Amino acid sequence: MSATSPRAVKAVIPAAGFATRFLPVTKAIPKELLPIVDKPVLQYIVEEAAAAGADDVTLVTAPGKDAMVDYFDARADLDNALRAKGKDAMLATVKAPESIAEITAIRQGGAKGLGHAVGRAASHVGDEPFAVLLGDEFYPLEDRLLPRMIDLQAETGGIVLALVEVPDDQVSRYGVAAVQATDDPDVVEVTGLVEKPALEDAPSNLILIGRYVLPGSIFPVLEGTGPGSGGEIQLTDAMDTMRAKGTPVHAVVYRGRRYDTGEPVAYLQTLVELASERDDLPGFNAWLRAFSATLD
Repeated sequence: MSATSPRAVKAVIPAAGFATRFLPVTKAIPKELLPIVDKPVLQYIVEEAAAAGADDVTLVTAPGKDAMVDYFDARADLDNALRAKGKDAMLATVKAPESIAEITAIRQGGAKGLGHAVGRAASHVGDEPFAVLLGDEFYPLEDRLLPRMIDLQAETGGIVLALVEVPDDQVSRYGVAAVQATDDPDVVEVTGLVEKPALEDAPSNLILIGRYVLPGSIFPVLEGTGPGSGGEIQLTDAMDTMRAKGTPVHAVVYRGRRYDTGEPVAYLQTLVELASERDDLPGFNAWLRAFSATLD
């Protein structure tokens, strides 16, 4: 590990969107707080950052989303009520989010794109490397995706992405990477990035997923990046500008389980899968098997 490339200990979670695919519930409840049974998506994401050593977390938020910050704060009245009823196990569960990470909230100030959202964290992150975790997906801690990315960024000093392989008919929905192989079968060098290309223009079927580890030097580049795809400031454009000017860009090719919560069907799939793995929900799997049989 290079002495001139410190390991990222800060994380940014952009969470200012309207979540229109989940309206009307997201008019009042942030999508990031939708539950996986009794634990919100956002807690899984913050735990993922903290487990990788990035336990200084900035939430980029919007009006109406203060509940995300409240979730990680202490509630003395609730604590006292649970303690008085002898519900010690539940009290421990309720208090756990308070100590996962140090949480800071910054308002985005308008829906101007992912690049703009990340750029809003500049004053807190400074010139240090940092992780970006999108708020609508998370990954098993045992797969160590984010720690691997942070280690790779410390080794290279550049930009590190996460990629997954998708069928050709899906590439036009995502940012796509052009890549070259390295000696490590799970690491590639990224030679270009294209945002939502037509299939015939896609350089590969390796798409960007919602994990990035970036050098602090990206902030002035973001500030100088104009609107791109969709009329928004795209993080992809800023990263590709840096790549073209010599910043090394690598990616970890991820082959594990991705828990997607970005749209209703994917959210339900994640919810059911993780619920089925819990030992404290007796009867759920039996019901699920019986209900599934009625769908045949």
